[in-house]
Amino acid sequence: MKIKMLIIGSGGHTLSCLNIIEKLNKFKIVGLVDNVKTNLAIKYKIIGNDFDLKILKQKISYAFIGLGQIKSPKIRKNLFRKLKKYNYKLPFIISKSSVVAKDIKISEGSIIMNMCHVNSNVKIGKNCILNSFSNIEHDVEIGDFVHISTGVIINGGCKIGSDTFIGSGSVIHNNVAIGKNCIIAAGKTISKNIKAGSIIK
Repeated sequence: MKIKMLIIGSGGHTLSCLNIIEKLNKFKIVGLVDNVKTNLAIKYKIIGNDFDLKILKQKISYAFIGLGQIKSPKIRKNLFRKLKKYNYKLPFIISKSSVVAKDIKISEGSIIMNMCHVNSNVKIGKNCILNSFSNIEHDVEIGDFVHISTGVIINGGCKIGSDTFIGSGSVIHNNVAIGKNCIIAAGKTISKNIKAGSIIK
C-alpha cells in the first residue's frame, strides 16, 4: 500500500520532484499545497495553502517540499519548520536514475535529483537539493538547507555550510570548505576556502 503524501509547491521545480517521486512507486500524492493559484503540475489539484497544513495533517502524515531554492533558503526553511511543528514526516527522496553509494547519510526532506552521482561517505543535511547531473565525490559534508544546482562538481573532502547555494556548473576543488549562507554564482571554480556569508559572482 502506498504512503499518502502532500507536496508543497506547484511550480517548475515541484513538477520535477513529482516526476521523480512518481517513479519510486512508493507514495500516493494526495494533492498540492501552495499559496498561489498557478499550477504547472495539473495532474494534481491544489488542495490548500500553508494555513491548511495543520488540518490536513489529520489525514495525511507525510509531506515533501517541492519548492525550489534560488540563492536564499528562507522560504524552504520556514516551510520545513512549520511541517515539523505539525509533526509531518519528511522523507528523503533519491531518483532512480542517480548513482548513490550505499554508505551515504542523507537527512529528512532532502532530494537527490536525476542523473546525480554521490560517492562514498557523503553526508547530506536536512531539506537539501542536489539538482540534476551534480557530482558529489567521497567524504563531502553538506549542511542543512543547501542547494547544489545542476551540473555542479564537488570534489573529495569538501565541506559545504548550511544555507549555501552553489550555481550551475561550478567546480569545487578537493578539501575546500565553503562557509554557511554563501552564494556561489554559476560556472565558478573554487579552489580555496570561502568564509561564511560570502557572495562569489
